[in-house]
Amino acid sequence: MKLFHKIINGCVGFMQKYLPEPFIFAIILTFVAILVAMPVCHQSITEVVSNWGGGVWNLLGFSMQMALVLVTGATLAAAPSIKKGINRLASLPKTPAGAIALVTGISAVACWLNWGFGLIVGAIFAKEIAKKLKNVDYRLLIASAYSGFVVWHAGISGSIPLKMASDVNELVKDTNGVIISAIPIGNTILDYHNIIMVVLVTVALVAINSAMHPKTGIVAIDPALLNDDDSVGANHHLPDNSPDNTPVTPAMKLENSRFLSALLALLGLSFLIISLFVKHKSFDLGSVILLFLFLGIVLHKTPIAYVRSFGKSVGGAAGIVLQFPFYAGIMGIITGVGESGICLGTVVSEAFVNISTSTTYPIYTFLCAAILNMFVPSGGGHWAIQAPIMFAAGEALNVDHGLTGMAIAWGDAWTNLIQPFWALPALAIAKLNAKDIMGFCLIDLVVSGIIIIGGLLIWAI
Repeated sequence: MKLFHKIINGCVGFMQKYLPEPFIFAIILTFVAILVAMPVCHQSITEVVSNWGGGVWNLLGFSMQMALVLVTGATLAAAPSIKKGINRLASLPKTPAGAIALVTGISAVACWLNWGFGLIVGAIFAKEIAKKLKNVDYRLLIASAYSGFVVWHAGISGSIPLKMASDVNELVKDTNGVIISAIPIGNTILDYHNIIMVVLVTVALVAINSAMHPKTGIVAIDPALLNDDDSVGANHHLPDNSPDNTPVTPAMKLENSRFLSALLALLGLSFLIISLFVKHKSFDLGSVILLFLFLGIVLHKTPIAYVRSFGKSVGGAAGIVLQFPFYAGIMGIITGVGESGICLGTVVSEAFVNISTSTTYPIYTFLCAAILNMFVPSGGGHWAIQAPIMFAAGEALNVDHGLTGMAIAWGDAWTNLIQPFWALPALAIAKLNAKDIMGFCLIDLVVSGIIIIGGLLIWAI
């Protein structure tokens, strides 16, 4: 155990020393991509810069979705009834190890069900436990909440397996005619190989995160520092028109109208029910946002109460608003081509294909996706780069398309453990920096990677 904790302390110290603030990390990745793309793809500086600038605004819609899932999720959690429920659940663990285990398990299950829901719920739950339980390492607690994110793409909201199960015409186009019929989720997400891998990874994370809790040198946090009333962006300038004060004007009566909140929530939730259960549309990120939004409106009881709570949460989205355009620019470099007609993402993918056999192909596909994910942390971006190449190569090697798709999906999720991009919402809620949690996540990366590679190998045999 001494050696184990020595390794953990080494990883934590390494990340603390060398991992910069997430915005600086994005800047470094930008220039690395530029310096690699120029010689490898035979692109001029003008072409690379043009590809970067052409991609900068390609994630605007997604950036807004990510900001909203953070803000609406945090606002929902601040509703009195939800806070009471979270407080009761947060009172269950009596030891630091028990708290770490519970947070990890809940995060993994929630992320498997829906990644946007799991990412926010895990961080909020961990934060509430930190307010109640003394001597729990706050860094490890938040790292545990984020670690469950590794099973996202293997779950029912994974973008890659859902794309494979959707529109056939788009599937044919994206794979250059290699796949001519939809791949049902029974061959991907719900395949027993994948389910076993998810269970094993979750159990391993619960065990390893619990074991990582330090015996000495615990970094606890003063619960007062987690007070939501101190959130950046709080609308302290708004007058107090709460229901406890008698409204004296028509405007104030509307602001404090429970009927108006209930009517609006009924409208939004009715749309969700029709969309999901009548029209049978998927429960995507937009659905998560709408669910958080309208449940928050009704549970805060009055419009003005929701406005105030929303204002207190919105400052946490600053990192998302700032950094997502830079990652979109990196995607532009990775996927862009110049006069040479060579794409950096294609070069990387083909390099792994050229050294593969039918048995090792899923593993190399996984590793290829993992590397690309450091620069293009987006399932849609991965699909655009790898789908035309990997499925064709997989078919030539007689590898099942479902296995190829899940190898890409697992790789896309795996290196999220050390990529600050997806951690931004959780870090904003926790009021931490990426370097505070990534040392623990590095251990989780190694442990989960061994299980995933082993699972893919057995699946391929």
